[in-house]
Amino acid sequence: MADGTFAVLMLIAGLTDMGMNHCGTANGCLGAAETSPRLAFSVGSVVERRADEAAELYMRYDFGRTFGPFGQAIGVSVGEEGEGWIGYGATYDLPLGNSPVYAQFHLMPGLYAENGGFDLGGPVAFRSGLEVGYENNRGWRFGLSYDHRSNAGIYDENPGIETVQFRVSIPTR
Repeated sequence: MADGTFAVLMLIAGLTDMGMNHCGTANGCLGAAETSPRLAFSVGSVVERRADEAAELYMRYDFGRTFGPFGQAIGVSVGEEGEGWIGYGATYDLPLGNSPVYAQFHLMPGLYAENGGFDLGGPVAFRSGLEVGYENNRGWRFGLSYDHRSNAGIYDENPGIETVQFRVSIPTR
């Protein structure tokens, strides 16, 4: 699953949820609600495409507010060759029944600096992906994330990369 698949899945699931569970409320379809802000740390590796396998560190902050079913997050990552990415975008949490297991989609446009690492074709790069994990009774999340980064075809070359990461997410209040 690469390219825009995660972004499309997030939009379909989120808009369906919004129509079924948010639009009929007093706050409306994109009404603001409080949620637990989280600080997440991830470590992982580029795993596919034309890029060589390389380590990446990623930090993300999920803000404590949703608009309808969509959360907000800001992220920053650094690869072992010096490449970096920073972005801001949306998240969508999908609890799996009443279990502590969850899934979370994310879609974040951002800026990418090659700095001797893999060339993504230009400085604008979109990151979208899926995290599946477990949330303990203190709100800590432990998950496995798979995401795709590319320029979405806005430049002549659009090679893209995929990363797999282990993420620990800690509530900040």
